[in-house]
Amino acid sequence: MSGVLQRLQALDREIPVVIVGAGAMGRGLFYQCCVTPGIRCVGIADIELDRAAGCAAMMGCEHRVVESAREVRDAFERGTVAVCRDGALLAECEGADVFIEASNCIGPAARFAIGAVESGKHLVLMNSEVDLAFGPHLAALARANGVVYTSCDGDQHGVLKNLADDLALWGFDLVMAGNIKGFLDRYANPTTIVPEADKRNLGYKMCTAYTDGTKLGIEMALLANALGLAAPVPGMHGPRARCVREVFDLIDVPGEWQRVGPFVDYVLGAQPDGGVFAIGRCDHPYQRGMMSYYKMGAGPFYLFYRPYHLCHVEAMAGIAEAFLDGRSLLEPSHGFRTNVYAYAKRPLACGETLDGIGGYACYGLIENCGEQHPGLPICLAEGVTLARAVARDAPILLEDVACEAAGFEFELFRQARTASRILPRP
Repeated sequence: MSGVLQRLQALDREIPVVIVGAGAMGRGLFYQCCVTPGIRCVGIADIELDRAAGCAAMMGCEHRVVESAREVRDAFERGTVAVCRDGALLAECEGADVFIEASNCIGPAARFAIGAVESGKHLVLMNSEVDLAFGPHLAALARANGVVYTSCDGDQHGVLKNLADDLALWGFDLVMAGNIKGFLDRYANPTTIVPEADKRNLGYKMCTAYTDGTKLGIEMALLANALGLAAPVPGMHGPRARCVREVFDLIDVPGEWQRVGPFVDYVLGAQPDGGVFAIGRCDHPYQRGMMSYYKMGAGPFYLFYRPYHLCHVEAMAGIAEAFLDGRSLLEPSHGFRTNVYAYAKRPLACGETLDGIGGYACYGLIENCGEQHPGLPICLAEGVTLARAVARDAPILLEDVACEAAGFEFELFRQARTASRILPRP
């Protein structure tokens, strides 16, 4: 990390970054761009223009509302932050080297991501839904255009990737990558979640997606697809625990590792709240003796945990490395090893329109894909109409919404599934 800081401080020119999305994550990323040496946000977009302008005002940055490519260029030349509603203006503009997608939309965000890559920008995704749904296609497109595609650091999957890299550096085999979730209610919806969302200053659908486990599944699927990990069961085990160290008592770690190989899972309600963990294996007598001396246990399975993840605060190193080194922190190198599929939160009627992630109709469970998984990816479960009734907790299948499959998102998903089969493996 210190090496990245030194290199950023030594740059002759700051790395120009643009951000789409000025919600909780986008605002944090804008702040961090302003305080990190060598990085500068030159443009921010949000459909709620006041939110985008508010980010610039919060940091005392001179800004200008723009509505055309020429006005974006003029703002850059004057050293003012370009603020706009249309993310495409920033995705396709000249004068920026890194594009960060931090909105909570899917279809429009995918279009912005494609435009950014095709205009020669490195693509950093804080939008985990677009990352999961279309990652293999976007990664292949980035490779073809000579730019980097990467998930953003700081969220759980990025922090876990860094932990997994440490284990590999130390000579341990990765056995399990684990998340620590505070609370889970599969049937939460944007009405029941209002008190909690208001307390946390979160949108109701976003807070619902955190609470019903969909976001957890998406983050762990991103990690699984990057590292070639498996989901041991649909939705993972997720036992309730008081402390993360209880994981060995609650999950048969050696047995699951032998059955499915390295895998993803989580514990519920454990301390350290907000942390992540990994289990590594080393069976060499010397190293086991030393690990015992270091109070890490008898082995050969060892628990390593980190008591926090800081989202935007930790994001800048990955952005810098994409620009400076052409390095991707996290991308779907193993294609669609897993995905997150839609399940009914309540009995759903034939003809009902689904309302997507964090809505009233469905939650998502991570599952291994297989060659042709029949399920409807949760990231495609908005604005589609059911062709049959679905019982509560039953899976919603792609064939149940087949009449909708000609849309842009479905076509891009088909392209991503094709790219998944031909991506070069590490």
